[in-house]
Amino acid sequence: MLFNFSLAALALAYGSAIVTGLTLQRRAVDFFDPAQGGGSIFDNATFGREPLNVIISGLSSPEVLTDDGILNFAQAIGFSQECLGLHLGDPQTANLGDGNGSVNQTVEFREDFGSDFLGTCLESLIGGNHFRVFRQNGPQANSGALFLAVSKEQPANKNHDIIPDGYNIGRNELVEAAVGTKSHGGITYQVEAKNITGLMPAGSEGVNHGIAVDGIVTLLTVTIQK
Repeated sequence: MLFNFSLAALALAYGSAIVTGLTLQRRAVDFFDPAQGGGSIFDNATFGREPLNVIISGLSSPEVLTDDGILNFAQAIGFSQECLGLHLGDPQTANLGDGNGSVNQTVEFREDFGSDFLGTCLESLIGGNHFRVFRQNGPQANSGALFLAVSKEQPANKNHDIIPDGYNIGRNELVEAAVGTKSHGGITYQVEAKNITGLMPAGSEGVNHGIAVDGIVTLLTVTIQK
C-alpha cells in the first residue's frame, strides 16, 4: 500500500556515510531536494527531460546503496543489467544538487522477465520497464540516496520510445514489484513505499516526448533482513 505525504514533512538533515572498519553505516537523511542545490528532479534526455520518479532512501540499509547492492536488489524485483552488458546510445545525465554538477547515470537496468542472464535481451526487443540510477553523494548534499528515472518503453521497432503515460506506469509497476518482502542472491529485503508530492511539477512541459507526469515521486526504504 502507498501512503501520501507532503515534501514539507520530510526531515532534510545533513548526513554522510561513515565506514568503520569494513562496516557501512546508515546515513541520517532520506534525500536532499535537488532543486535546493541548483539541481533538478528531472534528468537530461535526448528530446527533453525525464522524471526521477523513484528515490531509494538514504535511510535504507547502506549495503543496498552500493553498486553491487543496487544490482542485487534490482534482480530481486525483476530487473537486471542490460543485454549482454551492452548499452546502446549515450548515457543520460542529471544534476542532483549535491555539488557534483551534471553527471552521467551510474547504471541502467531493464526488466528481465524472470531471467537475470538473458531476460533483458527480450526487453530490448519487445519493450518493457527500465530505469536509470543516479547517486546523490556530492559534498553539498551527501545523502547516498539513489534517484531512479523509471519508464516503460516500446519495442525496438518503435525505437524504444516511451509508451503513452509511460513514466507514471513505469514507476507504478516498479513500486508494485518492490513493496513487501523480496529475496535474491541469499539476501532478503523489506521494502516500504511513500508517495511524495511537491517535489516534482505535474504536466508535460519540457518532458521527453511531451508525455505528462503526475507529479508524484515514490520514496522506497529498503531494509535488509538480518
